[in-house]
Amino acid sequence: MNGNEFGRLFRLTTYGESHGEAMGCTVSGVPAGVELSEAEIQKDLDRRKPGQSMITTSRGEPDKVKLNSGIQDGYTTGTPIGMVIQNKDARSGKYEPFITAPRPSHGDFTYSAKFGTRNWGGGGRSSARETVNWVAAGGVAKQVLEQSDFDVQIKAHVCQIGDVVADDVTFEEMLEHSEENEVRCADPEAAEEMRDLADKHQKEGDSIGGAIYFECQGVPRGLGAPRFDSIPSRLGQAMYSIPAVTDLALGVGRDARTMRGSEYTEDWEFSEDGDPVPVGNDHGGLQGGITTGDPIYGEVTWHAPVSFPKTQKTVDWETGEEKEITVTGRHDPVLPPRAVPVVEAMLYCTVLDFMLLGGRINPDRLDGRPGEYDTDYHPSSPQNDPEDADTHAKTIDKDQ
Repeated sequence: MNGNEFGRLFRLTTYGESHGEAMGCTVSGVPAGVELSEAEIQKDLDRRKPGQSMITTSRGEPDKVKLNSGIQDGYTTGTPIGMVIQNKDARSGKYEPFITAPRPSHGDFTYSAKFGTRNWGGGGRSSARETVNWVAAGGVAKQVLEQSDFDVQIKAHVCQIGDVVADDVTFEEMLEHSEENEVRCADPEAAEEMRDLADKHQKEGDSIGGAIYFECQGVPRGLGAPRFDSIPSRLGQAMYSIPAVTDLALGVGRDARTMRGSEYTEDWEFSEDGDPVPVGNDHGGLQGGITTGDPIYGEVTWHAPVSFPKTQKTVDWETGEEKEITVTGRHDPVLPPRAVPVVEAMLYCTVLDFMLLGGRINPDRLDGRPGEYDTDYHPSSPQNDPEDADTHAKTIDKDQ
């Protein structure tokens, strides 16, 4: 099975199924010298994990991450970082009816048709649970960018659920308000309406779609490589990889179809520093697929979850029967609230990858001191400090 890697230099490779033993990933291309905190990665995983409110699945997963390679004394070494997240609350029994009778609008039939088999518990590899790996990788990328010489900041919030649309909010308002409610909407009044709407559909045994607005600030100009490695093309790959995403709009997005050229074009002027800058930012910080230095922004759309306790029709290829089924189990009635950290993670991974590819951050080491070996983050030999016996390497007793 191909298609399990994302990125060029900052490269994420994932494994795991929804009801398998564990989820996990390997992150390659992290520069050495990054003070990497497992606790900071855990904060974003806690934002994505199930069971955090009544409008999320009740599956009880702690999503506790364990770093098992690429770290020495709390700093990255430049070698691949391995992370594992154990599955603790898998209940596959409810999925047995769908082994040969695929759920409508899921990956059940297409996976079976492609491979001739599949891991069916919880949707297996096609489950959105796989995004837990992406959030872990995004937590690594975020810490690299925060410790670099660049002030890159990324934030997202739920801007729409069903027909409830949030008012436009500033980046600062997203930072301040988006985590104050279960919907993760930075417009408090709209958040209440969104929550009520999600509750309504959940009580009716149904679900509803929605959208997320995102913004990336501090991304330097000149990133992106035409044609297939442009920023928009790679963002498209990142966002459309998220399960249930149906649309990505950058800048003015779909409104561009009704705008005249004279309305859409952006003149150039000189900044206070004497640099050419565009007047306005309808392009979303991108021209010719390359960053302008202005904020990158856009919206991502999700369809309604297609696992809900209403009667649906399917066919069982093993028995030849047409069947009516009810998809029971633990499912979200709306997806964007838990998808906010997923969007942010993929943005961090994408931006860092381009920063490394563009030479803005040294791919080997964060301090940018090639050839220097006596660094603050290089481990010290305990033999040079005989009194510090606790740091001495322990010998494995083969007789035990």
